[in-house]
Amino acid sequence: MRSRLIIAAGALAVAGQAHALHPSPLVEAEWLNDQLGKEDLVVLDVRSSIDDGGDRESFESARIPGSRYSSYTDAGWRENRDGVAGLMPEVAALETLIGELGIDNDDTVVVAAAGTGPTDFGSAARVYWTFKALGHDEVAILNGGVAGWQAQGYEVASGAPEAIAASDFEGRLQEELLATTAEVEAARESDAALVDARPVDFYRGETQSPAARAPGTIPGAVNLPHHDALVERDGAYYLDAEALQANIDALGLAPEAPTVAFCNTGHWAASGWFQLSEVGGLENVSMYDGSMAEWTRDDDRPLHLAERGTVTVGELAD
Repeated sequence: MRSRLIIAAGALAVAGQAHALHPSPLVEAEWLNDQLGKEDLVVLDVRSSIDDGGDRESFESARIPGSRYSSYTDAGWRENRDGVAGLMPEVAALETLIGELGIDNDDTVVVAAAGTGPTDFGSAARVYWTFKALGHDEVAILNGGVAGWQAQGYEVASGAPEAIAASDFEGRLQEELLATTAEVEAARESDAALVDARPVDFYRGETQSPAARAPGTIPGAVNLPHHDALVERDGAYYLDAEALQANIDALGLAPEAPTVAFCNTGHWAASGWFQLSEVGGLENVSMYDGSMAEWTRDDDRPLHLAERGTVTVGELAD
């Protein structure tokens, strides 16, 4: 009896593996078109107002067939907590959010942002990172998003989608993907790399986010602007892997060294994390989701500005 149970369990495991698609982190529209309709595949449309990407009405007007909608900005993928914007919600809240989309732990999820701009790409990257942070590895981003899908002439659906039954989704927090402020402080004293994913004017301290109390970057950080490897073709934005690799190589980052991506509120940082970890091949990358919004809460923390050097938050904050 025991041997029959072991064989049966093995058969179930093989069947489960057969359903998994194991996509690369960044997939093209052609690949997705070939997979549509397969069991356990979920296309998750996360369009929002970012880069004029749209909303539920846009989704109902034209979408990838069979896709499901969840607004990146409004559905609860991020939250404000203790005065810091854009933080990862508690695991239980995300389990509910994902389960209500009819997604379970056996599903392969392809995240599709609008594809209408480089900041919009961060929406897909942040949702992708969230799945990874919950221990769900069967996830990918559609390169070019919905705009790219349409520009390449693939089929679109319209009208109100069919109702989706809720599923049970269980997350297990992968703490190594989530850098705390204490870990960022420790990184400054170690061989870890800090990577600022913001545009260069933020990195140099020439522009300040309203989410941060002061301008500047974390001393010792290097700059990998989130948008530099995103290219526009026919109205859609695609991540160019070759351009990205050249940008990463220029920074001289060690592939095995601990690396922390950050920005203002953990949005551009998600794009930076994805580019470094999932496409660039760095092996030990985490994301500081509190980013400069959290770093600048303490008057004693240091900041670096191109024109002033290193000062404290308290010297700059109002």
